[in-house]
Amino acid sequence: MTQSAAKQTAPTSRGPSIHCIDLGLQLGGVEILRAINLKLEAGKIHCIIGPNGGGKTCFIRSLLGQMPHTGMVETISLQDDEPVIGYLPQLLDFDKTLPVTVSDFMAIVCNGLRPAFAGLGQQPRQLIAAALERVGFVANVNTRLGSLSGGERQRVLFAQALIPEPSLLVLDEPMNNMDQAGEKRYLELIKNLAADGVTILWIAHDLNQVRQYADTVTCINQTVVFHGSPAECLDQLNTGDLFHLATKRAITKDSDVTTTSGSTVGEST
Repeated sequence: MTQSAAKQTAPTSRGPSIHCIDLGLQLGGVEILRAINLKLEAGKIHCIIGPNGGGKTCFIRSLLGQMPHTGMVETISLQDDEPVIGYLPQLLDFDKTLPVTVSDFMAIVCNGLRPAFAGLGQQPRQLIAAALERVGFVANVNTRLGSLSGGERQRVLFAQALIPEPSLLVLDEPMNNMDQAGEKRYLELIKNLAADGVTILWIAHDLNQVRQYADTVTCINQTVVFHGSPAECLDQLNTGDLFHLATKRAITKDSDVTTTSGSTVGEST
C-alpha cells in the first residue's frame, strides 16, 4: 500500500481521537446501528466503508450529535479547547430557486454575531476567498448557489467545512459529482490536512483511494464488520467480496468483530 504524506511526516496531532462505546441507534423502532465499539487515533485518516443502507451516514451524524443515539462518544484532544469540527455532507438539500449566492452562503459560516445587513467584513472576505481557492472554486462568488453544477456546489460545501480551520474534518462521500481534476485536488487537500495533524473521518466508496490514503478502514453494516489497516483488511478482497462479507456479517447477532482472515478480535482498538 502506498503510504500517505500524513504517515510519513507524523505530525503532532491537533485533532482529537474518537472513542465509541456501545454506540447504537434506533429510528421509528428500526435498528440502524448496534454495538459500535471503535477507537480512532488522532491526526489520522479514517475511512468508513460499507454497503448502501448500512448506516454509515447515520454513524457519523451520531458522532456529530445530530441523531439520538445510545452508548457513548468521546473526543479526546491534546489541546485544551473543544475540537473545531468541519463537516461536508453528502449533498445540500435546499430550494434551488432561492436567490442565495455563493457569497451569501459562505457568509453564514463567517459572520458569527455580525448582523446580516451589515455585510461581510474584510477578514471574513479573505477567509472565504482563501477557502474557495483551496478547493478550486473558480466561479464568481455572486453566482446564485442553485445555478451551480453538482461539482461546483460540492466545492462550496468543502470550502465552508474549512472555516474556521478544523481539527476534525468529517466527509460524507466528498467525491460525489466530482470530475477527475476535482477528485485529485480533494485528495491532495485531505492528505495535506492530515499531514498538519487534522483528524479525518471520511465515508468513501473507492477502495483504491482507501488503500492509498487511509490509515485505518472500518466497514459498517449496522455494526462493525471489520476495522484495521487497509493492508490488513482489503488486500485480499475485491469489492464484491467486501460487500458479500458485510451483508453476511450484519445478519448475525454476534457482537464480536470479524476480520478478513476469519479470526475474531472483539472490541476494536
